Amino acid sequence: MTNLMTDANAPLLVVDDLRVSFPRRDGGMTEAVRGVSFTLGRERLGIVGESGSGKSQTGRAIMGLTAPEGRITAKRLEFSGVDLLNCPPAQRRALRGGRVAMVLQDPKFSLNPVMTIGAQIVETLQAHTRVSSAEAKKRALAALESVRIDDPARVYKLYPHEVSGGMGQRAMIAMMLIADPDLLIADEPTSALDVTVQLQVLSILDTLVAERGMGLILVSHDLRLVSTFCDRILVMYAGRVVEELAAGGLANAQHPYTRGLMACLPQLGASTHPLATLDRKPEWAL
Repeated sequence: MTNLMTDANAPLLVVDDLRVSFPRRDGGMTEAVRGVSFTLGRERLGIVGESGSGKSQTGRAIMGLTAPEGRITAKRLEFSGVDLLNCPPAQRRALRGGRVAMVLQDPKFSLNPVMTIGAQIVETLQAHTRVSSAEAKKRALAALESVRIDDPARVYKLYPHEVSGGMGQRAMIAMMLIADPDLLIADEPTSALDVTVQLQVLSILDTLVAERGMGLILVSHDLRLVSTFCDRILVMYAGRVVEELAAGGLANAQHPYTRGLMACLPQLGASTHPLATLDRKPEWAL
C-alpha cells in the first residue's frame, strides 16, 4: 500500500495526461478525455465546457466511477500520495466516499427512492467510520444542519420524493461531507436549481470548503458562475484542456474557444439580437 504523503505543501491531487476511452461498435476506441493534466491543492478549481467536452468523465475517472467498458490511462493519477490507478481495489473503495467524495447533479437520480434521507446519510457514515447508531444519527442531523436545513429532524425522516430539488441537493452535499473528505468533486451541483437556490448551494459549498480546508473541483457548463466562485478555471473542449485561467482573468483569455464562450453570454444594456453563436474551428480539437 502506498504511504500517504506527509508534505503539507504537496498537491492534494495530481492528474498528468489522463485519458479515458470507450469502445465503438466498429471495434475502435473513442477518447472522451484526451491528455488532461492539472494539480489541485486545498482550493476551488472550476472545470467548464459544453456538454460532451469530457469534464464529467474527468471527475468520474478520479473517483473510479468510469463505466466498466471504459479504459483509463495516465502518466500519473495520484491523490494524497496514493496511486489511484494501481492501488488495491479495497483501498480505492475506502477512499471513495471517505476522503474523496462526489456530488452529482440531480438528487432525483442520485438518492435512493426507497430509503429515507437520514438512513442514506447514516449508511454513508457507517461505511467509513465505526460509530454507534445513536452517534451516526447525531452526526447525520448535524450534517443536515451544516447545509442550512432548518428542521433537520423532520428532513431526516423524509424520502427523496418528499423534498424539493434544492433541499435534495443539500441532503446530497450533507451525505458526501459526513465522512469529512479532503476532496469534493461537485458535478453540475446547481444545474437543476433556480437562481436563488443556486446561490444558496454555492454559498454552502464556499463556507464548508473554507471551514474544512478541503479541495473542491466544481464541474459546470456555466462559465460566469464558475468565474465568480472558483480560484482557477480549466476550460475543456473535445476532451482536452484548451486553457487555464485565474478566475478573475477571463477578460485575458487567449484561446478563441474561451473567448467564443464569453461572447455568447448576454450582456446587460447590450443588444441580444441576434445572440452570438460559437464558431467552432476544427483545429481546436487537435
